[in-house]
Amino acid sequence: MAMPAFYLTLVAVLLAGIGARDQMTVASLTLRQGRRPSVLIVVLACALLTAALAAWGGFVMLKLLPPPARAIFAGIALGMAGLESLLLAPRKSMREPTNSLGALAVVTLAAQATDAARFLVFGLAVGMAAPLAAGLAGALGGAVLVATGWFLPEPVTRPGARWVRRIVGLLMTCVAIYMFLKTRGIV
Repeated sequence: MAMPAFYLTLVAVLLAGIGARDQMTVASLTLRQGRRPSVLIVVLACALLTAALAAWGGFVMLKLLPPPARAIFAGIALGMAGLESLLLAPRKSMREPTNSLGALAVVTLAAQATDAARFLVFGLAVGMAAPLAAGLAGALGGAVLVATGWFLPEPVTRPGARWVRRIVGLLMTCVAIYMFLKTRGIV
């Protein structure tokens, strides 16, 4: 079960993270300040930390929930991820007057702790009973996303990324509603 959880989580995180707040923050800072390696190191560390925390949360919940409730929990997490993608739009440009790496870390951690990608890591860790695989996939996916913002800031900040984010959010919300209806025996 670990490999399907890894691949599903990786794909879900990559799709949910397109145009996310952390990626937009990195891209806008890179456009204004150039490619500072220290920025990349800070956001990569944040991506690894938040994925590990989401996987750990999944591990804890996995012990608390009986198997039938795990699918419902995964559906709730998927719904929250979809709503986050639909409702919370990233800022168009990051205003960082101090160039502080500490401030960047705080902003990135706050954005990642409540973003769709980490909700997916958390939910899939529980729903697929594979927190380690989900955490590794979430860390890899999160690292790819913030690195993309650093290496390719121009495409990331285009309006198309925001539209992709909204469409993925709508799809995640629809899948979560379907999962809810299916578990209730309505569909």
